[in-house]
Amino acid sequence: MIKKLQQVFREKYNKEATIIGAPGRVNLIGEHTDYNFGFVLPGAVDKKIYVAIAPNGTDTVNVFANQFNESYSFSLDVSEPHKGWMNYLLGVTYHIQQRGKKIGGVDLLIDGDIPVGAGMSSSAALCSAYGFALNELFQLGLSRMDLAFIGQKTEHTFVGLQCGIMDQFASLHGKKGHVMKLDCRSLEYEYIPFDFPGYKIVLVNSMVSHSLASSEYNVRRQQCEEGIAILKKHYPNINSLRDVEPAQLLQHRDELPPIVFDRCSYVVYEKERLLAGCEALKKNDLATFGKLMIATHEGLSKKYSVSCTELDFLAECAQHITGVAGSRMMGGGFGGCTINIVQADAVENFTQKIQAAFNGLFKQTPEVYVTQIEDGAKVIS
Repeated sequence: MIKKLQQVFREKYNKEATIIGAPGRVNLIGEHTDYNFGFVLPGAVDKKIYVAIAPNGTDTVNVFANQFNESYSFSLDVSEPHKGWMNYLLGVTYHIQQRGKKIGGVDLLIDGDIPVGAGMSSSAALCSAYGFALNELFQLGLSRMDLAFIGQKTEHTFVGLQCGIMDQFASLHGKKGHVMKLDCRSLEYEYIPFDFPGYKIVLVNSMVSHSLASSEYNVRRQQCEEGIAILKKHYPNINSLRDVEPAQLLQHRDELPPIVFDRCSYVVYEKERLLAGCEALKKNDLATFGKLMIATHEGLSKKYSVSCTELDFLAECAQHITGVAGSRMMGGGFGGCTINIVQADAVENFTQKIQAAFNGLFKQTPEVYVTQIEDGAKVIS
Protein backbone atom coordinates (compact mmCIF):
# COMPACT_ATOMS: atom_id res chain seq x y z
CA MET A 1 0.00 0.00 0.00
CA ILE A 2 2.90 2.38 0.77
CA LYS A 3 4.31 2.21 -2.77
CA LYS A 4 0.83 2.80 -4.18
CA LEU A 5 0.36 5.81 -1.90
CA GLN A 6 3.70 7.32 -2.94
CA GLN A 7 2.87 6.81 -6.60
CA VAL A 8 -0.64 8.31 -6.38
CA PHE A 9 0.75 11.26 -4.38
CA ARG A 10 3.43 11.88 -7.04
CA GLU A 11 0.84 11.77 -9.83
CA LYS A 12 -1.55 14.02 -7.97
CA TYR A 13 0.79 16.64 -6.50
CA ASN A 14 4.00 16.19 -8.49
CA LYS A 15 6.24 15.87 -5.40
CA GLU A 16 7.47 13.37 -2.78
CA ALA A 17 5.55 12.71 0.45
CA THR A 18 6.23 11.77 4.05
CA ILE A 19 3.98 8.85 5.01
CA ILE A 20 2.52 8.37 8.49
CA GLY A 21 0.54 5.33 9.63
CA ALA A 22 -1.79 5.35 12.66
CA PRO A 23 -3.47 2.11 13.73
CA GLY A 24 -6.99 1.22 14.70
CA ARG A 25 -7.48 -0.42 18.08
CA VAL A 26 -9.19 -3.23 19.90
CA ASN A 27 -10.11 -3.23 23.58
CA LEU A 28 -9.50 -6.62 25.18
CA ILE A 29 -11.45 -6.03 28.39
CA GLY A 30 -12.90 -3.03 30.26
CA GLU A 31 -16.00 -1.92 28.33
CA HIS A 32 -18.20 1.05 29.34
CA THR A 33 -15.72 1.72 32.13
CA ASP A 34 -14.08 4.83 30.63
CA TYR A 35 -16.85 7.29 31.54
CA ASN A 36 -16.98 5.72 35.01
CA PHE A 37 -13.30 6.69 35.39
CA GLY A 38 -12.20 3.06 35.58
CA PHE A 39 -9.62 1.18 33.52
CA VAL A 40 -9.50 0.03 29.91
CA LEU A 41 -7.12 -2.40 28.20
CA PRO A 42 -6.73 -1.46 24.52
CA GLY A 43 -4.08 -2.47 22.00
CA ALA A 44 -3.18 -0.97 18.63
CA VAL A 45 -3.72 -3.35 15.69
CA ASP A 46 -2.04 -3.97 12.34
CA LYS A 47 -4.80 -2.20 10.38
CA LYS A 48 -4.03 1.48 9.76
CA ILE A 49 -5.02 4.81 8.32
CA TYR A 50 -2.19 6.21 6.19
CA VAL A 51 -1.54 9.87 5.50
CA ALA A 52 0.87 10.99 2.77
CA ILE A 53 1.77 14.64 3.33
CA ALA A 54 3.98 17.44 1.97
CA PRO A 55 4.03 21.22 2.56
CA ASN A 56 2.65 23.35 -0.30
CA GLY A 57 3.77 26.85 0.73
CA THR A 58 0.20 28.23 0.85
CA ASP A 59 -2.39 28.59 3.62
CA THR A 60 -4.62 25.88 2.12
CA VAL A 61 -4.96 22.18 2.95
CA ASN A 62 -5.67 20.07 -0.17
CA VAL A 63 -6.97 16.58 0.56
CA PHE A 64 -7.54 13.56 -1.64
CA ALA A 65 -9.24 10.57 0.02
CA ASN A 66 -8.21 7.54 -2.01
CA GLN A 67 -10.86 5.19 -0.57
CA PHE A 68 -13.72 7.52 -1.52
CA ASN A 69 -12.05 9.04 -4.59
CA GLU A 70 -12.95 12.48 -3.17
CA SER A 71 -11.06 15.77 -3.15
CA TYR A 72 -11.51 18.65 -0.72
CA SER A 73 -9.66 21.89 0.08
CA PHE A 74 -9.95 24.19 3.08
CA SER A 75 -8.18 27.23 4.47
CA LEU A 76 -6.05 27.11 7.63
CA ASP A 77 -8.29 29.67 9.31
CA VAL A 78 -10.97 27.00 9.80
CA SER A 79 -13.34 27.72 12.68
CA GLU A 80 -16.45 25.55 12.35
CA PRO A 81 -17.57 22.08 11.25
CA HIS A 82 -18.70 21.15 7.74
CA LYS A 83 -20.32 17.86 6.76
CA GLY A 84 -18.91 14.34 6.74
CA TRP A 85 -15.48 12.79 7.33
CA MET A 86 -13.69 16.06 6.57
CA ASN A 87 -14.57 17.30 10.08
CA TYR A 88 -11.81 15.12 11.53
CA LEU A 89 -9.21 17.07 9.55
CA LEU A 90 -10.87 20.44 10.13
CA GLY A 91 -11.00 19.83 13.88
CA VAL A 92 -7.38 18.71 14.20
CA THR A 93 -6.22 21.72 12.13
CA TYR A 94 -8.24 24.07 14.33
CA HIS A 95 -7.27 22.61 17.71
CA ILE A 96 -3.53 22.44 16.91
CA GLN A 97 -3.61 26.15 16.07
CA GLN A 98 -5.67 26.88 19.21
CA ARG A 99 -2.65 25.67 21.16
CA GLY A 100 -0.63 28.48 19.60
CA LYS A 101 1.18 26.19 17.14
CA LYS A 102 2.02 27.54 13.68
CA ILE A 103 1.38 25.29 10.68
CA GLY A 104 1.44 25.88 6.93
CA GLY A 105 -0.67 24.58 4.05
CA VAL A 106 -0.21 20.94 3.02
CA ASP A 107 -1.09 18.52 0.25
CA LEU A 108 -2.58 15.38 1.69
CA LEU A 109 -3.50 11.89 0.52
CA ILE A 110 -5.47 9.55 2.82
CA ASP A 111 -5.95 5.79 2.54
CA GLY A 112 -6.17 2.84 4.87
CA ASP A 113 -7.18 -0.74 5.57
CA ILE A 114 -9.19 -0.34 8.80
CA PRO A 115 -12.67 -1.70 8.03
CA VAL A 116 -15.14 1.16 8.55
CA GLY A 117 -17.89 0.35 11.05
CA ALA A 118 -16.06 -2.62 12.58
CA GLY A 119 -15.44 -0.83 15.87
CA MET A 120 -11.67 -0.48 15.37
CA SER A 121 -11.89 3.32 15.54
CA SER A 122 -10.92 4.39 12.05
CA SER A 123 -11.94 7.96 12.95
CA ALA A 124 -9.50 8.15 15.88
CA ALA A 125 -6.79 6.69 13.62
CA LEU A 126 -7.47 9.41 11.04
CA CYS A 127 -7.15 12.18 13.66
CA SER A 128 -4.00 10.55 15.04
CA ALA A 129 -2.35 10.09 11.63
CA TYR A 130 -3.09 13.66 10.50
CA GLY A 131 -2.12 15.26 13.84
CA PHE A 132 1.07 13.18 13.99
CA ALA A 133 1.88 14.18 10.38
CA LEU A 134 1.49 17.93 11.07
CA ASN A 135 3.54 17.55 14.26
CA GLU A 136 6.37 15.89 12.32
CA LEU A 137 6.26 18.21 9.33
CA PHE A 138 6.22 21.49 11.24
CA GLN A 139 8.23 20.30 14.29
CA LEU A 140 5.46 21.41 16.67
CA GLY A 141 6.81 19.56 19.70
CA LEU A 142 3.43 18.11 20.71
CA SER A 143 3.54 14.92 22.80
CA ARG A 144 1.56 11.81 21.88
CA MET A 145 -0.82 12.57 24.77
CA ASP A 146 -1.26 16.15 23.43
CA LEU A 147 -2.22 14.68 20.06
CA ALA A 148 -4.65 12.26 21.72
CA PHE A 149 -6.41 15.18 23.46
CA ILE A 150 -6.54 17.11 20.16
CA GLY A 151 -8.20 14.07 18.52
CA GLN A 152 -10.68 13.74 21.40
CA LYS A 153 -11.50 17.45 21.31
CA THR A 154 -12.08 17.18 17.55
CA GLU A 155 -14.67 14.43 18.17
CA HIS A 156 -16.37 16.57 20.84
CA THR A 157 -16.47 19.90 18.96
CA PHE A 158 -16.38 19.14 15.24
CA VAL A 159 -18.02 15.69 15.09
CA GLY A 160 -20.40 15.95 18.06
CA LEU A 161 -19.48 12.68 19.79
CA GLN A 162 -18.70 12.91 23.52
CA CYS A 163 -16.17 10.06 23.45
CA GLY A 164 -13.57 9.13 26.05
CA ILE A 165 -9.83 9.26 25.41
CA MET A 166 -9.21 5.52 24.85
CA ASP A 167 -9.33 5.33 21.04
CA GLN A 168 -6.98 8.23 20.38
CA PHE A 169 -4.69 7.17 23.24
CA ALA A 170 -4.38 3.61 21.89
CA SER A 171 -3.73 4.70 18.30
CA LEU A 172 -0.86 6.95 19.42
CA HIS A 173 0.67 4.93 22.29
CA GLY A 174 0.42 1.36 20.94
CA LYS A 175 3.36 -1.00 21.42
CA LYS A 176 3.92 -4.28 19.60
CA GLY A 177 3.45 -7.30 21.88
CA HIS A 178 1.71 -5.21 24.56
CA VAL A 179 -1.70 -3.91 25.52
CA MET A 180 -2.11 -0.76 27.60
CA LYS A 181 -3.76 -0.58 31.00
CA LEU A 182 -5.05 3.00 30.95
CA ASP A 183 -6.43 4.64 34.07
CA CYS A 184 -9.24 6.81 32.69
CA ARG A 185 -9.11 9.11 35.73
CA SER A 186 -5.42 9.90 36.14
CA LEU A 187 -4.46 8.98 32.52
CA GLU A 188 -1.52 7.03 33.87
CA TYR A 189 -0.84 3.93 31.83
CA GLU A 190 1.16 0.73 31.99
CA TYR A 191 2.23 -1.60 29.18
CA ILE A 192 1.05 -5.14 29.88
CA PRO A 193 2.68 -7.97 27.88
CA PHE A 194 0.41 -9.60 25.32
CA ASP A 195 2.92 -11.69 23.47
CA PHE A 196 1.23 -14.82 22.19
CA PRO A 197 2.76 -15.52 18.75
CA GLY A 198 0.60 -18.64 18.44
CA TYR A 199 -2.64 -16.61 18.65
CA LYS A 200 -4.47 -14.02 16.56
CA ILE A 201 -7.10 -11.49 17.54
CA VAL A 202 -10.11 -12.16 15.34
CA LEU A 203 -13.08 -9.81 15.05
CA VAL A 204 -16.40 -11.11 13.76
CA ASN A 205 -18.86 -8.49 12.53
CA SER A 206 -22.46 -9.01 13.66
CA MET A 207 -23.52 -7.05 10.53
CA VAL A 208 -25.80 -4.99 12.79
CA SER A 209 -25.15 -1.23 12.78
CA HIS A 210 -24.78 0.55 16.13
CA SER A 211 -27.92 2.64 15.54
CA LEU A 212 -28.97 2.56 19.22
CA ALA A 213 -25.51 2.94 20.67
CA SER A 214 -25.29 6.73 21.07
CA SER A 215 -28.74 7.31 22.64
CA GLU A 216 -28.49 4.25 24.91
CA TYR A 217 -24.93 5.22 25.84
CA ASN A 218 -26.29 8.43 27.42
CA VAL A 219 -29.00 6.45 29.26
CA ARG A 220 -26.32 4.13 30.74
CA ARG A 221 -24.28 7.12 31.89
CA GLN A 222 -27.35 8.55 33.67
CA GLN A 223 -28.10 5.21 35.35
CA CYS A 224 -24.52 4.96 36.62
CA GLU A 225 -24.72 8.54 37.94
CA GLU A 226 -28.00 7.73 39.70
CA GLY A 227 -26.29 4.82 41.47
CA ILE A 228 -23.39 7.05 42.53
CA ALA A 229 -25.74 9.70 43.95
CA ILE A 230 -27.40 7.09 46.19
CA LEU A 231 -24.14 5.45 47.33
CA LYS A 232 -22.49 8.83 47.99
CA LYS A 233 -24.93 9.41 50.88
CA HIS A 234 -23.19 6.53 52.67
CA TYR A 235 -19.68 6.99 51.29
CA PRO A 236 -19.02 10.72 50.72
CA ASN A 237 -15.58 10.07 49.20
CA ILE A 238 -17.08 8.13 46.25
CA ASN A 239 -17.04 10.18 43.04
CA SER A 240 -17.55 7.49 40.42
CA LEU A 241 -18.25 3.75 40.19
CA ARG A 242 -14.49 3.26 39.97
CA ASP A 243 -14.36 4.04 43.73
CA VAL A 244 -17.05 1.49 44.68
CA GLU A 245 -16.14 -1.91 46.12
CA PRO A 246 -18.45 -4.91 45.44
CA ALA A 247 -19.24 -5.21 49.17
CA GLN A 248 -20.37 -1.56 49.37
CA LEU A 249 -22.67 -2.02 46.39
CA LEU A 250 -24.19 -5.23 47.81
CA GLN A 251 -24.74 -3.66 51.21
CA HIS A 252 -27.01 -0.97 49.73
CA ARG A 253 -28.63 -3.08 47.03
CA ASP A 254 -32.16 -2.48 48.38
CA GLU A 255 -31.85 1.30 48.01
CA LEU A 256 -31.05 1.12 44.30
CA PRO A 257 -33.72 0.57 41.63
CA PRO A 258 -33.10 -2.96 40.24
CA ILE A 259 -32.02 -1.68 36.82
CA VAL A 260 -29.59 0.82 38.39
CA PHE A 261 -28.17 -1.94 40.61
CA ASP A 262 -27.56 -4.12 37.53
CA ARG A 263 -25.78 -1.31 35.67
CA CYS A 264 -23.59 -0.45 38.67
CA SER A 265 -22.93 -4.10 39.40
CA TYR A 266 -21.58 -4.68 35.87
CA VAL A 267 -19.19 -1.69 36.07
CA VAL A 268 -17.93 -2.52 39.58
CA TYR A 269 -17.19 -6.15 38.68
CA GLU A 270 -15.71 -5.21 35.31
CA LYS A 271 -13.02 -3.25 37.16
CA GLU A 272 -12.23 -6.40 39.18
CA ARG A 273 -12.10 -8.48 35.97
CA LEU A 274 -9.76 -6.03 34.25
CA LEU A 275 -7.30 -5.93 37.15
CA ALA A 276 -7.39 -9.75 37.39
CA GLY A 277 -6.92 -9.93 33.61
CA CYS A 278 -3.77 -7.79 33.75
CA GLU A 279 -2.31 -10.08 36.43
CA ALA A 280 -3.14 -13.13 34.30
CA LEU A 281 -1.40 -11.63 31.24
CA LYS A 282 1.70 -10.81 33.31
CA LYS A 283 1.85 -14.54 34.13
CA ASN A 284 1.28 -15.47 30.47
CA ASP A 285 -1.99 -17.11 31.55
CA LEU A 286 -4.22 -16.77 28.50
CA ALA A 287 -6.71 -19.40 29.72
CA THR A 288 -7.68 -17.29 32.76
CA PHE A 289 -7.80 -14.13 30.67
CA GLY A 290 -10.14 -15.83 28.18
CA LYS A 291 -12.54 -16.84 30.97
CA LEU A 292 -12.65 -13.22 32.16
CA MET A 293 -13.56 -12.08 28.63
CA ILE A 294 -16.46 -14.54 28.60
CA ALA A 295 -17.63 -13.22 32.00
CA THR A 296 -17.44 -9.66 30.62
CA HIS A 297 -19.72 -10.61 27.74
CA GLU A 298 -22.19 -12.14 30.15
CA GLY A 299 -22.20 -8.89 32.17
CA LEU A 300 -22.57 -6.66 29.12
CA SER A 301 -25.45 -8.79 27.85
CA LYS A 302 -27.39 -9.51 31.06
CA LYS A 303 -26.52 -6.67 33.48
CA TYR A 304 -25.67 -3.76 31.21
CA SER A 305 -28.07 -4.77 28.38
CA VAL A 306 -25.95 -3.44 25.52
CA SER A 307 -25.67 -6.64 23.49
CA CYS A 308 -28.05 -7.94 20.81
CA THR A 309 -29.17 -11.37 19.60
CA GLU A 310 -26.50 -11.52 16.90
CA LEU A 311 -23.63 -10.60 19.25
CA ASP A 312 -24.84 -13.08 21.89
CA PHE A 313 -25.00 -15.81 19.25
CA LEU A 314 -21.46 -15.08 18.00
CA ALA A 315 -19.97 -15.02 21.52
CA GLU A 316 -21.76 -18.23 22.53
CA CYS A 317 -20.88 -19.99 19.27
CA ALA A 318 -17.18 -19.09 19.57
CA GLN A 319 -16.92 -20.84 22.93
CA HIS A 320 -17.76 -24.16 21.26
CA ILE A 321 -15.08 -23.90 18.54
CA THR A 322 -11.69 -25.52 19.16
CA GLY A 323 -8.77 -23.12 19.58
CA VAL A 324 -10.72 -20.17 21.01
CA ALA A 325 -9.25 -18.83 24.27
CA GLY A 326 -11.88 -16.13 24.85
CA SER A 327 -14.72 -14.25 23.16
CA ARG A 328 -16.97 -11.30 23.92
CA MET A 329 -18.76 -8.38 22.27
CA MET A 330 -16.49 -5.35 21.86
CA GLY A 331 -17.35 -1.65 21.93
CA GLY A 332 -20.47 0.33 22.73
CA GLY A 333 -22.82 -2.49 21.81
CA PHE A 334 -26.13 -2.97 19.94
CA GLY A 335 -24.10 -4.24 16.98
CA GLY A 336 -20.52 -4.14 15.80
CA CYS A 337 -18.09 -6.99 16.41
CA THR A 338 -17.14 -9.71 18.81
CA ILE A 339 -13.46 -9.96 19.70
CA ASN A 340 -12.02 -13.48 19.85
CA ILE A 341 -8.56 -14.76 20.79
CA VAL A 342 -7.95 -17.71 18.50
CA GLN A 343 -5.02 -20.07 17.95
CA ALA A 344 -3.32 -19.03 14.70
CA ASP A 345 -3.58 -22.51 13.18
CA ALA A 346 -7.30 -22.69 14.09
CA VAL A 347 -8.30 -19.33 12.52
CA GLU A 348 -9.39 -20.87 9.21
CA ASN A 349 -11.57 -23.51 10.89
CA PHE A 350 -12.96 -20.87 13.30
CA THR A 351 -13.87 -18.57 10.40
CA GLN A 352 -15.63 -21.32 8.43
CA LYS A 353 -17.59 -22.60 11.42
CA ILE A 354 -18.72 -19.23 12.75
CA GLN A 355 -19.70 -17.93 9.30
CA ALA A 356 -21.67 -21.09 8.52
CA ALA A 357 -23.48 -21.07 11.88
CA PHE A 358 -24.34 -17.37 11.65
CA ASN A 359 -25.47 -17.67 8.04
CA GLY A 360 -27.66 -20.64 8.95
CA LEU A 361 -29.57 -18.57 11.49
CA PHE A 362 -29.44 -14.98 10.21
CA LYS A 363 -29.13 -15.60 6.42
CA GLN A 364 -26.08 -13.37 6.25
CA THR A 365 -22.33 -14.08 6.20
CA PRO A 366 -20.45 -12.08 8.85
CA GLU A 367 -17.20 -10.37 7.91
CA VAL A 368 -14.14 -11.65 9.77
CA TYR A 369 -11.01 -9.54 10.40
CA VAL A 370 -7.78 -11.16 11.57
CA THR A 371 -5.43 -8.80 13.42
CA GLN A 372 -2.51 -8.70 15.80
CA ILE A 373 -1.13 -6.16 18.29
CA GLU A 374 1.20 -3.59 16.74
CA ASP A 375 2.96 -0.26 17.38
CA GLY A 376 1.14 3.07 17.53
CA ALA A 377 1.35 5.98 15.09
CA LYS A 378 4.71 6.44 13.40
CA VAL A 379 6.54 7.65 10.29
CA ILE A 380 6.46 4.84 7.74
CA SER A 381 8.63 6.46 5.04
